[in-house]
Amino acid sequence: MQDVKSFIDSNKDRLLNELIELLKIPSVSADPAYAHDVLTTADAVKDALVKAGCDTVEICETQGFPIVYGEKIINKDLPTVLVYGHYDVQPADPINLWDSPPYEPVIKKTDLHPEGAIFARGACDDKGQMYMHVKALEFMVSTNQLPCNVKFMIEGEEEVGSVSLSTFVKENREKLKNDVILISDTGMIAKDVPSITTGLRGLSYVEVEVTGPNRDLHSGLYGGAVANPINILTKMISSLHDENNHITIPGFYDNVEELSAEERAEMAKAPFSLENYKKALDINAVYGEKGYTTNERNSIRPTLDVNGIWGGYTGEGAKTVIASKAYAKISMRLVPNQDWENITELFSKHFTSIAPQGVTVKVNPHHGGQGYVTPIDSVGYKAASKAYETTFGKTPIPQRSGGSIPIVSLFEQELQSKTILMGFGLDSDAIHSPNEHFGIWNYLKGIETIPYFYKNFTDMSS
Repeated sequence: MQDVKSFIDSNKDRLLNELIELLKIPSVSADPAYAHDVLTTADAVKDALVKAGCDTVEICETQGFPIVYGEKIINKDLPTVLVYGHYDVQPADPINLWDSPPYEPVIKKTDLHPEGAIFARGACDDKGQMYMHVKALEFMVSTNQLPCNVKFMIEGEEEVGSVSLSTFVKENREKLKNDVILISDTGMIAKDVPSITTGLRGLSYVEVEVTGPNRDLHSGLYGGAVANPINILTKMISSLHDENNHITIPGFYDNVEELSAEERAEMAKAPFSLENYKKALDINAVYGEKGYTTNERNSIRPTLDVNGIWGGYTGEGAKTVIASKAYAKISMRLVPNQDWENITELFSKHFTSIAPQGVTVKVNPHHGGQGYVTPIDSVGYKAASKAYETTFGKTPIPQRSGGSIPIVSLFEQELQSKTILMGFGLDSDAIHSPNEHFGIWNYLKGIETIPYFYKNFTDMSS
């Protein structure tokens, strides 16, 4: 790929400013108050794809938020790369923990990013990483170096479970036909240690509701005589792990893939400092399932975590009540071979069964998805590995991720093609958290590296 660095150097300010403008739009798919902003972002993505060189771009309506589809077909006999990304973002809450407003992007220097990082919701997940692909296409088209066909499918519901995507994919198999799927919605080990994500965990996400008396009660008049839903809920949640932090739901581990000692030894070769890990999080000890390392716990083992819990009075001052209801949101990260619908059913049956008399329990499933593992001997993986070798000067490490992209397994099932996960974020980028950011170096390095994937994949496929 000739002149990609020159392209980046001469267009650096524009490449940054375009991303910053995209980050200013609060495309929060989970909150109906932002519905107009989500649609505005879809229009912005469409315009960006047109300007980058796609010959056909359309906004495809769904039952939810639209999918932006674009393509550049130069020769039907050449391979086709399908790029997937999402333009919606997580809610910015809690707003008070942001150092700068989440939708007013700012560039700040940090120890890890002396050249600066863009701080804004969606900077890394996934607007920044998605936009790398748009700009990589612009470079290849503008310099007449696009070696194969490319299609884009950018959705607006990834952060709420890709509700409409399954239907869209099933109804548009021919439109989406491809030889490989390329996604940047993951990370790498470090700026000087490139890696390719080869595995993703699945997900089951539920909300639980515990109901006691028919109204909030005076805690003096009724305390000790009536079941307190908040007390009950916390006890029920506590019982979901044993003393070894093993999940206690019957049947939960029945299909869990157990990696061999050899595979675990290979994983252990990845650079990792436990002390630096604890320091970065300001904790004095790690915590998790007995018998596994930190990197194993957050990648190859399933988990169960409370993501939010509430009930009763939480305002200023005191209000002595026994709440009528208590709620919690719970996510379970799953490993390959665990079916998310089966796990959701197991959870629902178990959680309902452990409720004591005096309360009723309701489990409301939200969304989920299957785990995924991609082989490292595929043409797509080899093309990605060679691309990193070219721009980083070293071979990337295959790495399983603890995160979930539920639609990846759907793609393989419906489109019969493998997915390559070329992420350029870092664990420290605070995705889903206050002060999310994406290093300028990482953003530009992605734009530099992606075109080499296209070249390598085309060459290796011939």
